[in-house]
Amino acid sequence: MNRIFIFLTLSILIMISCEKNKNDLSSFDNYPTSMEANLWLDYAKEATTFKIWSPPAEKIRLHLYENGNGGKPTSTHTLDQRSNGIWSVQLDGDLHGTYYTYQVKIDGSWLDETPGIYAQAVGVNGMRAMVLDKESTNPPGWKEDKRPSLKTPNEAIIYELHIRDITIHPNAGSAFPGKYLGLVQPDTKGPEGVSTAIDHMKALGITHVHLLPTYDHYAIDESKLDSAQFNWGYDPQNYNVPEGSFSSDPFNAEVRIKEFKQMVQAFHENGIGVILDVVYNHTGRTENSNFNLEVPGYYYRHWEDGNLSDASACGNETASERAMMRKYILESVAYWAEEYHLDGFRFDLMGIHDIETMNQVAKKVKSIDPKIFVYGEGWSAGDSPLPEEKRALKKHTMQMPQITAFSDDLRDGLKGSVFYDDSTGFVSGAFQTEESIKFGIVGAIQHPQINYPEVNYSDAPWANEPWQSMSYVSCHDNHTVYDKLKVSRKDASEEDIIAMAKLTQAIVLTSQGTAFIHAGSEMLRTKNGEHNSYNLPDEINRIDWSRKVTYKEVFNFYQNLIQLRKTHPAFRMTTADEVSKNLEFKTVEHSLISYQISNNANGDEWKNIYVIYNARPEEVQYHLNGEWNIAVMGDDFDLEGNQKAGRSIQVPGISMVVLFQE
Repeated sequence: MNRIFIFLTLSILIMISCEKNKNDLSSFDNYPTSMEANLWLDYAKEATTFKIWSPPAEKIRLHLYENGNGGKPTSTHTLDQRSNGIWSVQLDGDLHGTYYTYQVKIDGSWLDETPGIYAQAVGVNGMRAMVLDKESTNPPGWKEDKRPSLKTPNEAIIYELHIRDITIHPNAGSAFPGKYLGLVQPDTKGPEGVSTAIDHMKALGITHVHLLPTYDHYAIDESKLDSAQFNWGYDPQNYNVPEGSFSSDPFNAEVRIKEFKQMVQAFHENGIGVILDVVYNHTGRTENSNFNLEVPGYYYRHWEDGNLSDASACGNETASERAMMRKYILESVAYWAEEYHLDGFRFDLMGIHDIETMNQVAKKVKSIDPKIFVYGEGWSAGDSPLPEEKRALKKHTMQMPQITAFSDDLRDGLKGSVFYDDSTGFVSGAFQTEESIKFGIVGAIQHPQINYPEVNYSDAPWANEPWQSMSYVSCHDNHTVYDKLKVSRKDASEEDIIAMAKLTQAIVLTSQGTAFIHAGSEMLRTKNGEHNSYNLPDEINRIDWSRKVTYKEVFNFYQNLIQLRKTHPAFRMTTADEVSKNLEFKTVEHSLISYQISNNANGDEWKNIYVIYNARPEEVQYHLNGEWNIAVMGDDFDLEGNQKAGRSIQVPGISMVVLFQE
């Protein structure tokens, strides 16, 4: 009896010990990491090495295919387990053009096939990766391709666009509607001969294009491009591969890569940088995402009860603070910068990521080229288990000294909250918005004349330097500025709506932060009042180039504003100290703000500059000290200043005036 009791006791203890060890091994923090390991495919004509990191795997196999979709494997190979959770196999011969998938066995079950998270080329709909000689995708002259010069981020004038929107309308005159090559096709014409595509952007004067997510995403069925499909692309599938629906042939893996590079090269040849919108904060799928088909659960955050957290409001959030996720983000961004010569990265819902990861991202890309810059949304869409003090939020921008964050303070201060249709802002007659506008003008820095408790969303400065604040009034999210003004000021005339829209951008482009423009706002783009068009038809999202004819004076106004900003560096001072010393507010009243920039600020040829924003519908009699030259009076631009101002001037209703002294 005693022997049986002892045996049973020992058995129970062994079972408890085994279960405890199992739990320890299943703890993500106990997984061996391979921070220095190269997990990318190693291709050479003589042999290719396939690698995958999966500590919990019992077995991993590699399937080779002739095509990117359909058919059975031509062969299957077993990977060998190496150290620190890495599995690999080397296959001899030139495998360029061969498609492949990995398949991982965990807890006795085979998971679905996956192209692997480090896939660099994929077939249609991204289900299979392809072995690729990347050199074969380089357009002629690619090695000589150069990024446009940029000393500080606030020299940039960023133009945010969705590739399909620009050329998909029949009146865009494109031979490649909705494609990479259509975006950069020269000499395209719209109604009455107006320039479209890249010629339009060059004429406008922008310095950088910001591409909405252009890596491979789930939403579009690339095998059915004969049917119109639209999505912004914030549902990542393969992070290191261009989206196939924008290419001329999504079935052949190398085509999208070649055409993406051709697009970048064409922009660079025209002096325009290319920024990629990246969405490392969540994946488009969860249970069968590529991350989970390699290491289930590891790449995501969970609450203490084991449930997935969802700060993205898209079903999951990634764990950037975890070693191998951080490694992945850093290496992925570096890959895009080096392989595709990108000029910057915009991080979607940056507030989900941790501060340390974002600082390492900025350091990494600037080690590749100091001109590459990083910016993002300093917020999340929900709560997260990541402690708030570690999140890359707007209010923590000072802890991220090489990163720029969007200023929703200025955005909503200008034209009202994006969350309430009837909310108005400075240009549309709201009261007590002046401090929010002033805060935006100085670039969210410490300035002696800002009353921070009166700023709409921030009760303290959050930027070390002015360029860390992204000045904008609209973007792909929410209403276009034209639609927002229409819905919030139903009583306003079309003439006043146009004037308000122009004044919003006048303030953005004369503020000290980094300037950002939503594509089409220069022709009063409308989405027919839709505020969330992420999956709505082309008829809602596309740019109608006839509006460039209808609102020609608005395009000309934007063009002149950009020329003013580019010509006069006083509007883009590089340090907070410069701004505090040289920018002084003169008048701050309801719907009226003026300020002076002095001392040839930032090397400007104009000694002193006087700026007046009048959001009132009526003219304002404004008194001046000294003699001034008129550079801007409402819609009239004369940067030579041939007309002098008297001791007082009539500032037109809902307009900007810029004066200068040489």
